[in-house]
Amino acid sequence: MPRVRPFLILETGQPVPSMRRHGGFPHWIRVAAGLSRAQVEVVDVERGAALPDVGQHRGVLVTGSGAMVTDRADWSERSAAWLREAAHAGLPLLGICYGHQLIAHALGGEVGANPRGREMGTFELQRHDDAGDDPLFGGLEATFRAQTTHLQSVLRLPDGATVLAASALDPHHAFRWGDRVWGVQFHPEFSATHMRGYIRARAAALREEGASPAAMVADVRATPQAREVLRRFVRVAEALSRD
Repeated sequence: MPRVRPFLILETGQPVPSMRRHGGFPHWIRVAAGLSRAQVEVVDVERGAALPDVGQHRGVLVTGSGAMVTDRADWSERSAAWLREAAHAGLPLLGICYGHQLIAHALGGEVGANPRGREMGTFELQRHDDAGDDPLFGGLEATFRAQTTHLQSVLRLPDGATVLAASALDPHHAFRWGDRVWGVQFHPEFSATHMRGYIRARAAALREEGASPAAMVADVRATPQAREVLRRFVRVAEALSRD
């Protein structure tokens, strides 16, 4: 019986120190996606792990990170080149936060400081009309909640990309390129516990910006539709691997 190809998680960073007791981003993503340990291979690209040959996996998920795409770190640029090759080869890709920005950069988009500032907490996203027939976003409510924490954004999408969702602070919260590549600025793997922990970890910076961490923590809500996007990606990649 042929071996079932695993999903690949490209690990591009670590959670804030206070949240590492809950595991790393690959663990959070795997659990939220409903995948077993045996179904996933993790490659820690931030720490210099070698990237595999393209085509060995059913799909690829790219984690978030405290790094900045605009720093053009060697490991990040090497990963971007690999993602560009994978996208053109038709491998299903889903980038989350940093991963979203890295895929956009890899495909010719522009990443930079979000001109509207930090976006952190549970935010309302608006699903675009163009997302109506998208495999990941089609059928979601016109407005749905998602957990988000970022300072940089995709300022210009890659040529040919379609915007799928936006927030009041980021018009490019989700996009699709071709029919097998997606980026989401929000964190579908974050639970309310993860989001509250991140707000508390950034409390000093938030106060300096004039925000109230306590009020932000109180406003955190569950985001089941955002998590459904992650699970849909897994189902889409599994179906494509059987074609």
